[in-house]
Amino acid sequence: MPAPGVSVSSLQAILSEQSAFTRELDLRVRAIGDGECELVVPFQAKFERPGGILSGQVLMTAADVAMWLAIKTRRGLDDPSVTLDMHTAFVRSARESVLCRARILRLGSRISHGIADCLTEAGEVLSHHTITYSRPGRVEA
Repeated sequence: MPAPGVSVSSLQAILSEQSAFTRELDLRVRAIGDGECELVVPFQAKFERPGGILSGQVLMTAADVAMWLAIKTRRGLDDPSVTLDMHTAFVRSARESVLCRARILRLGSRISHGIADCLTEAGEVLSHHTITYSRPGRVEA
């Protein structure tokens, strides 16, 4: 069960209304669970690289954002966690809309680990990501 106040619509509002860096990709929250998030990444020709395939940076951004939102399902909408490390394996190319599924493996008090997979609608793996997030300590003013 997600944290209080966390819903598909509240996470979508973060992407659509609050986070300028995600607006351009038009990411859509499809489903959430306890420590999980699934996004739809609509195919846009402006993100094609030579050869007509979807740029890898789109897959990496989707994976990072899906993990960011998966953490919010556990810690709430105001959680300040940030990406600490990300490893990506590109498996195949895409010329279509993509699903990205993230899941927390371990939610620590300061460091969290998770995985994300970007997939075709048919379920073929496009990329696999291991992601580490850090929860910053309290900053004194």
